[in-house]
Amino acid sequence: MNNPKVKIIDVKNLSNAHYKLDKVDFEFQTKSGSWQKQSRECYDRGDGAAILLYNPTKKTVILTKQFRMPSYLNGNSSGMMIEVCAGLLDEDHPEACIIKEAEEETGFKISNPKKVFELYSTPGAVTEKIHYFVAEYCDAMKISDGGGLEAEHEEIEVLEINFEYAMEMVSKGEINDAKTVVLLQYAKLNNLA
Repeated sequence: MNNPKVKIIDVKNLSNAHYKLDKVDFEFQTKSGSWQKQSRECYDRGDGAAILLYNPTKKTVILTKQFRMPSYLNGNSSGMMIEVCAGLLDEDHPEACIIKEAEEETGFKISNPKKVFELYSTPGAVTEKIHYFVAEYCDAMKISDGGGLEAEHEEIEVLEINFEYAMEMVSKGEINDAKTVVLLQYAKLNNLA
């Protein structure tokens, strides 16, 4: 936070219920040199990591399906979303986080995930930066059913989907989660599956 064109005036916490919501009052210097007073609400849920597991031999990917309340409130009639495996970093390094999440959610014990980039998904309202990974999987790496952690109230269905069919699902709007679309497109561009 060292941009000389930004002066933070006040930060007021609005909620700490599940994550942190702050109202930030600040001044921003325009191109003309004048200062504008602005106010924004910023939602801080921490940074995350996401991974696309792919099998180049079988031409398949591992995705998850689970209920997402915000999508339900915004017109997703079932609230169910098909997504890549993902989770919050908490205190973990991104690579350690995604290895743990892959095992918890999908049941696959992976090693050597490849980090492909970091992206802000909703920079106008959410502080979260997501670390994106890909990793090959094979049937021998399956050590459990996955499904997430009961303690975190996760009820995750694990899906093994033909890669080309997953791309069709994107074009039909059946897969409409941004991190999933981004990683599927990365896989397509790089001939992973």
